[in-house]
Amino acid sequence: MAANKTPGPDGNRPSPGGGSGGDKAASGGVRQVRVPEDRDGQRLDNFLLGQLKGAPRSVIYKIVRSGQVRINGKRAKPDSRLSGGDEVRIPPVRLEAPGETRPPPKAMLDRLAASIVYEDRLFLALNKPSGIAVHGGSGVSFGVIEGLRALRPDEPFELVHRLDRDTSGVLIIAKKRSALLELQALLREGEDEEAPNKKYLTLLVGKMPSGTMTVEAPLQKSVLQGGERMVRVDQGGKPSISHFTLIERRGGHSFCEVRIETGRTHQIRVHAQHLGHPVAGDEKYGDREANKRLAEQVGLKRLFLHAASMEFALDGGAKPYLINVLAGGRICGPCSIGSRVGLGPPFSLR
Repeated sequence: MAANKTPGPDGNRPSPGGGSGGDKAASGGVRQVRVPEDRDGQRLDNFLLGQLKGAPRSVIYKIVRSGQVRINGKRAKPDSRLSGGDEVRIPPVRLEAPGETRPPPKAMLDRLAASIVYEDRLFLALNKPSGIAVHGGSGVSFGVIEGLRALRPDEPFELVHRLDRDTSGVLIIAKKRSALLELQALLREGEDEEAPNKKYLTLLVGKMPSGTMTVEAPLQKSVLQGGERMVRVDQGGKPSISHFTLIERRGGHSFCEVRIETGRTHQIRVHAQHLGHPVAGDEKYGDREANKRLAEQVGLKRLFLHAASMEFALDGGAKPYLINVLAGGRICGPCSIGSRVGLGPPFSLR
């Protein structure tokens, strides 16, 4: 659950870090940038995205992890939180010259435009398609945020939270920094990938017992050789809680609703694996043989995990929202708290 704020590809908006910057192929030298008060609490990587226009996240992570970026003279991590008045050392970085950057593919932009299910002056909500990352980096050229900025170069879009690349469903994009800060304050685990206060729909391999099963197992992130990110249950990890409620059994498998109290990376997928009932279609933590059978029998070719609904209130609770989306693109909401609509299975098993 992180956020970033960068200008559109035209580079004409002020950068989120407070400086105007310039459209240069390379910065001139080391800079010391004072963090504006209105950037208090922003993640370092997102602050740098605003200062180094056009830099991919892979470059941002590289210069931070190598120690070239410092906060008040000290090494930092990409997810370090800034305070107003901090001094950030930013090294010179070679960026692509104007005209070198490829725009996102039109097919992707069309999919994103069609996936917008709600919008007002504060934010927009997407029914994010499976297979599209929320942002570019680590071998991914474009994500949701780059696509939206290409569609609307003058909009100061910021990610409120994240969603796994292979997970579909509700994704909130802030249009105003005031909305971003309020939404992030509501998402209790601000340093991690996914937002709490959501309900997910999933198909778990095998027969789950009736009722609700709660998994309270700490999760630890690690990076394997080659850069692949993995998560495992580990007593030294961060506290993590998921609630799996059986809706119905289909074809020997279990269609469930999942509610999370924390928002750790890959939380549902790893907790489902820990239960002995991995998410269907999960190539990283799943059951290969079960996935193969589901692909052959019912054509399941994606991760069976969908962020079906998200509930929150803005303006100090005066503006409640309930956003429900079904995986096939059908929309139930968004709507006010008093106008709930039931959710149905996002996939069908014959």
